[in-house]
Amino acid sequence: MMVTIPRIAAVSYLNTIPFIYGIQHEGNLRAELLLAPPAGCYQNYIDGKADIALMPSAMVPTLKSTNIITDYCIGSSGKVRTVELFSNVPIGEVKRVFLDAHSRTSVQLVGYLAAKYWHISPEWYDLQDYQQVAFAEATDAFLLIGDKVFDHEELFRYNYDLSEEWNKATGMPFAFAVWVARKGTPYEHIDALQHALTFGVESVWEAIVENGFDQKHYNAYEYLTQNIDFVFNAEKHRALQKFWDAGIKIEPRANPG
Repeated sequence: MMVTIPRIAAVSYLNTIPFIYGIQHEGNLRAELLLAPPAGCYQNYIDGKADIALMPSAMVPTLKSTNIITDYCIGSSGKVRTVELFSNVPIGEVKRVFLDAHSRTSVQLVGYLAAKYWHISPEWYDLQDYQQVAFAEATDAFLLIGDKVFDHEELFRYNYDLSEEWNKATGMPFAFAVWVARKGTPYEHIDALQHALTFGVESVWEAIVENGFDQKHYNAYEYLTQNIDFVFNAEKHRALQKFWDAGIKIEPRANPG
């Protein structure tokens, strides 16, 4: 009898290292891991390269024959710290927003906040070249996600934490990514993943040390235990439903150069 090994697409950021640690170290789950930025996780899944994925939550409604699985997510109940909009003017004066090409959920979330909370209608541009940040015009803003945010925190006069802004607008937490699997994925694989994720979330410090994040200029442990909320509960599910039902679709243009 042939034993199938699940192929799992996950995100290659600090906020997922407890999940990765659990998948790699919990004894019952043998899996092939495909690591990529969030948009790459989505691509690996729809291309059929993975059966299970840590999926950007904005993309879940577009998926066919897919279920949300596990009690875990990449979420936040307040400041998430690694999904930030930076500018040198207050948000009401922003004219152009450059959007991190690595993210899909954050792009749609900033669109939601612009329309429903900040009441602005900026021009949206793709941010592929991060050096563009150094050439900002006065009324430009930049959406950055992931570990690179830590390197830009001190460079701008204003920064808007998207999870915190969502919380102010709705009173709800948020889930940036959730675990999904194709219908028909063996229950044993999903159950083993759940155990592995639990092990990982209980081993945050070990995951930090193994990946060298204890040597960084920021406090990775504080970030993973105070900014990130890994539990996918009913309140986060309701928040995603509100987000999905809003139907906001931001289509950024090519960088004006």
